[in-house]
Amino acid sequence: MSRPADLPRLAPGLGAALGLALVAAPLASWLSASLLRLGGLPAGASPLSAIPVAVLLGLLVINTLGGALPKLSLVLAPGLEWATKYALRLGVILIGLKLNALDVLRVGALGVPVVVTLVLLGLVSARLLARWIGVSERLGLLAAASTAICGVTATLAVAPGIEADEREVAYTVANVTLFGLLGMVFYPALAHALFAGNPGAAGLFLGAAIHDTSQVMGAAIAYREVYGDERVLQIATVIKLTRNALLVLVVPGLTWLYQRGRAQAPGAKSPSLLSLFPTFVLGFLLLSVVRTVGDWGLSQGGLAWGVTSAEGWRGLTKLLGEQAATLALSTALAGVGLSTRLGTLSGLGLRPLAVGFGAALTVGLGALGLAAWIGAGLG
Repeated sequence: MSRPADLPRLAPGLGAALGLALVAAPLASWLSASLLRLGGLPAGASPLSAIPVAVLLGLLVINTLGGALPKLSLVLAPGLEWATKYALRLGVILIGLKLNALDVLRVGALGVPVVVTLVLLGLVSARLLARWIGVSERLGLLAAASTAICGVTATLAVAPGIEADEREVAYTVANVTLFGLLGMVFYPALAHALFAGNPGAAGLFLGAAIHDTSQVMGAAIAYREVYGDERVLQIATVIKLTRNALLVLVVPGLTWLYQRGRAQAPGAKSPSLLSLFPTFVLGFLLLSVVRTVGDWGLSQGGLAWGVTSAEGWRGLTKLLGEQAATLALSTALAGVGLSTRLGTLSGLGLRPLAVGFGAALTVGLGALGLAAWIGAGLG
């Protein structure tokens, strides 16, 4: 962390990232409403969160003003580095308040193995595609995490452990946004065409096949509004939460894979156990426990942690787990955008896009097959 004396040096970049994050939230809401109207979908579903919008705003600002103000990047750099490092970690930690472990357990003996199978399918397929197409190991690992777990959040959680740079993170976020939006728009109609009257299968498909949490919720809400099936929304939500819970295993796992490869170089040290479990992932897990205990207290007819009513607990967890977490992650992503020149991003070529498409298609087909096979058991 930085000292108070560093604040003047950090203020320009941190202020710029935070400012774009604050603009990104209403802009994302407006864009979401526009997309829904364009697609003929009901209002209320939110296919686009502030987080990917923040990175796009950052890219727009630095690639338009950066040329006219050549010293701008130098002035912003210290604060942007702080934002992409510490605001990112804070956001991932706060996301833990959205996860109730009891909700995961309610999926039952059938749902959890299905989710684990699909997560493994996403991880393996993305890594194999990355090797086959010839992109960097870091891009392959980011594609694996984002496709298999929870989109942007997983991307940001894995990036520090594998030493991914800003352009790799920005490209992966673009993949998540593009393919997740396509799934959000088209998958509800596909789920109804194939699984009408089978909420377990439809909910499993939507919750497992779409990348980001906001996109899953958007698709599931759209399904409920258009086809009148509340159970599909419930099942999709729990399936997605179960995927999110695996973040605490996937982050150290992918970090270990990356560091193991580096350790094979002559003179390199083997990764320590502590380095595989970043403190922010442990913080995520701790706040998940806090959420679980609080919810359990309410379910027993009492107060959350013995002090807070159901309404107060919902408000607190929403404030910190959704609003504050989104602001922190949007600030980090705005910092990523403000640190990335499109010239360097285009240097990665179209191969990472092909990896993202291939991984999304593989997971989508896998989710479709498992939903048809055993989805009825979840209904």
